[in-house]
Amino acid sequence: MLNALGERFSPRAMSAIIHANVNQDRLSGQVGHDEFHFDNNAFDKSYTYIEEQRALTVTALQKNDTLSAWSAFGRTTHTLQDFYAHSNYITLWLASFDYSPRSGTERDGQTPPPSSEIDPVDLTLIQHPDLHSGKVYYPFEILYFIRSAREFSLRILPKNSHAWMNLDSPEQGSKFDYAMQAAIKRTVIEYEKTTSDFSGEMCRLFLDR
Repeated sequence: MLNALGERFSPRAMSAIIHANVNQDRLSGQVGHDEFHFDNNAFDKSYTYIEEQRALTVTALQKNDTLSAWSAFGRTTHTLQDFYAHSNYITLWLASFDYSPRSGTERDGQTPPPSSEIDPVDLTLIQHPDLHSGKVYYPFEILYFIRSAREFSLRILPKNSHAWMNLDSPEQGSKFDYAMQAAIKRTVIEYEKTTSDFSGEMCRLFLDR
């Protein structure tokens, strides 16, 4: 969030947005809420959830309820950011360059740099028939989050699981940088979309400046 929008919001507003964003990963937000994270191929549910949270952002500002607006925006951005970390969008994008991050080799001699090249809203990929997100296999998926049991969990979980597919940390390899840059760019796009019809007063309230 800070890399995407840190200079636009006041510290107070950014703190509230980040809190709501991170809070989506609480235990109660993990179970039974695929729409929060684009898990289990819940693409339609996640897009609906994003639209609902965007509408809540606007409604809250119209009522001068900035905390609710910041919270809704934080929840929106979390879901959008998870699209890149929990789906194979990055894999499909890299494949279009004939590049194999799995082996770390360059088959065409050119590795696309994540910061300048990654397109977070490529419709050919968003609508790609092979696009999918990680499936959460409970209860075994829980073992992945226990570091001492992670290796065991990866041996028993299928390759389409969240454990294998997620790009939530640098430990997941070179694709993490692409997912991070895509998430940053998508966050900026969402900010611009959310605020496009704001009045001057709504912008002042939202940015807390």
